[in-house]
Amino acid sequence: PAIGGVGLIPDLSKRMDLALKGDGNLILVIGAEAGHLGQSLYQLIFTKKLEGAPPPVDLDAEVKAGNLVRNLIREGKVKAVHDVSDGGLLVAVAEMALAGKRGAQLYPFEGKLPAHAAWFGEDQGRYVLEATPELAEEILERARLMVLQARVIGRVGGDNLTLRGEDALPLEKLRAIHQSWLPDYMSHGA
Repeated sequence: PAIGGVGLIPDLSKRMDLALKGDGNLILVIGAEAGHLGQSLYQLIFTKKLEGAPPPVDLDAEVKAGNLVRNLIREGKVKAVHDVSDGGLLVAVAEMALAGKRGAQLYPFEGKLPAHAAWFGEDQGRYVLEATPELAEEILERARLMVLQARVIGRVGGDNLTLRGEDALPLEKLRAIHQSWLPDYMSHGA
């Protein structure tokens, strides 16, 4: 199924896109992280199967997160916003980096989940935000007051997507892979 949404933006000067914008800005994630890999792209790529339950949906948490993000946009407190969906958190950040032509240094995940589940889990109701360092703590505190999980996951800058302990992925190489997959798929499928 496909779902579309239509809405009115009262002030077009306050609309938001996903492109990373400023070196030194922080990258935050808002929303519960449970590392759901059932029915995910990660599962499909590594097992060639789609099994298990998809992530559960908590409509109350989704509304809270959506309202917070919308208010932050209207108040001009974020520079970029992207939802976490197919592929999980790492894919969302990569899409933001490609759109903004700016790299990102991601901090290692230090929670209880396995790192691969934290980076590729397709948990519902999560958003990635770019904010200046001066506003990041306010955003985290506002999320906490709404009983929403939130944390800083990295910093904008450079020409690579980097995660400590892994090889840096140059944006130029990532862009080439991103732009060539459909032509490559079509030529091999014919």
